[in-house]
Amino acid sequence: MNALGRLRPAPRFEWVTTATTTRSATTHRVLFGLVALGWLAVDQLTKSWAESSLQDRSIDVVWTLRFHLTVNYGASFSLGAGFGAWIGVLALVVVGILVWRGGSVRSRLGAVALGMIVGGALGNVIDRAFRGGSGFLGGGVVDFIDLQWWPIFNVADIGVVCGAILLVISTLRAPTYQHLDPNAEGEDAPGADGSPVVASAGDGD
Repeated sequence: MNALGRLRPAPRFEWVTTATTTRSATTHRVLFGLVALGWLAVDQLTKSWAESSLQDRSIDVVWTLRFHLTVNYGASFSLGAGFGAWIGVLALVVVGILVWRGGSVRSRLGAVALGMIVGGALGNVIDRAFRGGSGFLGGGVVDFIDLQWWPIFNVADIGVVCGAILLVISTLRAPTYQHLDPNAEGEDAPGADGSPVVASAGDGD
């Protein structure tokens, strides 16, 4: 070992290697897919329940919250009536982008957030494609969660909105990675130039 190696203190961090990053990316992709499929399944199951149980009645739950069936041909929260098909196309484009983005998500929170958004968006697109209506994506979205002081919504809307909030939080908490070579010495050694060495932080793995 040369003099520089003897004088340099032992590093107090875990090396972030390509293998570690690959394992984390695979885990995040799996988590993203499971959350998306799970959210989609819950959304469709609750909508099927609403269609079968709320046709001729409303169910009071707590305070102003009730389950009240409506069919929305616009955007989320019963907005944008008459633009359902265009909204459906836009949702498919967004889903495609997020699925591509999900392959490189770098944190568990980010994977969960993207999964919620994709699952929710797909839930409403499936409604437009298969639940009545006429023409391309002309079907209506089933809404049934009614606060009576907010537009009626569904589980898919919750996924899109809450997922977007979590995605912002995940971005603000994004870990910093630096791929390092633990065998490097001299000028190539981590921290040899006096700069701080950062491995990973936050919920990156």
